[in-house]
Amino acid sequence: MAQVTFLVKLIMRGSSKKVITKEDWEKKLNDVKIRKEDMNKLVMNFLVTEGYVDAAEKFRMESGTEPDIDLATITDRMAVKKAVQCGNVEDAIEKVNDLNPEILDTNPQLFFHLQQQRLIELIRNGKVEEALEFAQEELAPRGEENQSFLEELERTVALLAFEDVSNCPVGELLDMSQRLKTASEVNAAILTSQSHEKDPKLPSLLKMLVWAQNQLDEKAVYPRINDLSTAKLEDPSIS
Repeated sequence: MAQVTFLVKLIMRGSSKKVITKEDWEKKLNDVKIRKEDMNKLVMNFLVTEGYVDAAEKFRMESGTEPDIDLATITDRMAVKKAVQCGNVEDAIEKVNDLNPEILDTNPQLFFHLQQQRLIELIRNGKVEEALEFAQEELAPRGEENQSFLEELERTVALLAFEDVSNCPVGELLDMSQRLKTASEVNAAILTSQSHEKDPKLPSLLKMLVWAQNQLDEKAVYPRINDLSTAKLEDPSIS
């Protein structure tokens, strides 16, 4: 966080390109004061948004940082997310409606994608007749009202035209990544309904760090963080 703050300050100065030693860089970083409570809030925001309820509760007790959302609702939200990831879409829809019926009532795209996932699961399980009936009764009417829905429906039904779906042009719909995509969309919608940010702040800060470093590369040679997992400062190289 200090690295991001310091980088932005340097960029705003608009100074000519210069060489900054690792020693000078670390000294300047130490001059950037970041409050511990702000760091704690950043960690809590990540734990709450990503659904790590046990870790959030433990962190609350250890740091005294109160989450801005009822931790009990995280368990319910994660139950919905897990149901989608396991292919239990009907169960997920019931759980969403138990949480807040308006989530699906006011979000036709999300509801369509959940129904689309139900269709994918029927096809995955070889229930061809049931899949065709479900597509015709539940998804086709929505496709008639929305061109993008119709295109997605056509892609999904195309799975039935191939014996070896693993090698068909739309085979990725059966990948785990498709379930994760739908689960992520549901998770974001629930968070929004609870007046909570749908994305954690930490990844945004890391993106800002990468952006700031790229901008500063044009103005200075300095110790970069090339490995975000370790945040190790690399010695500046002078070419």
